[in-house]
Amino acid sequence: MKNYPVLLSALALATLLQTSHVAATDNPAKVAFATAVAVTALPVNTTTSTMTWNAKKFGGEHTGTVKIANGVLEVNGRKLVGGNFVVDMTTITDTDITNPEYNKKLTDHLKSEDFFSAEKHATSTFKITKAAPIAKAKAGAPNYTITGDLTIKGITNTITFPASVSISGKSAEAVALIELDRTKWDIKYRSGMLGTAADKVIDDTFTIAVNLKAGAGSQALGIK
Repeated sequence: MKNYPVLLSALALATLLQTSHVAATDNPAKVAFATAVAVTALPVNTTTSTMTWNAKKFGGEHTGTVKIANGVLEVNGRKLVGGNFVVDMTTITDTDITNPEYNKKLTDHLKSEDFFSAEKHATSTFKITKAAPIAKAKAGAPNYTITGDLTIKGITNTITFPASVSISGKSAEAVALIELDRTKWDIKYRSGMLGTAADKVIDDTFTIAVNLKAGAGSQALGIK
């Protein structure tokens, strides 16, 4: 009879340990399942999305556009987690030269082997590999740091740049000004690194202003 309290205590302890083990192994999985949110791929609206390029040279500069063929922005709740887009290099245009003959001469040159070799490489691609939110980003300032792989002329380089991202319901918009060094993609025509005369040099860096609008209602979504 005196052994019963000891036996009951042992059983109670064993039950407590078993319950603790179940809680420790089961609860994290239940919590993860309860809080998981599926990634949604929002298709890029190729009609309202834009890409504008700007390139400088000695004594001047040129500006133009190129069209986005397709793409997606991947979101998880209200966070950007990935995405990609394809650029149609055959659609390169210049918007600052008003003379039709000179305008065509420049755009044809940009599509040639000296620059983007659009006949051989009709598309360029960008794939996001990391989208890192910027802590305490000020209103109107970039709120993400984007890293990804940019392929031009079949050559891939990793680039990183700041971006302003807005996600609302089933719509998303990403705006960025990206600076690129063209020589990394073997575009070296009149580059200063080749010893080009100073008054003939075209800057190695150029910029692309990107505005991607994706998902339902993307036409109405805007970032000021």
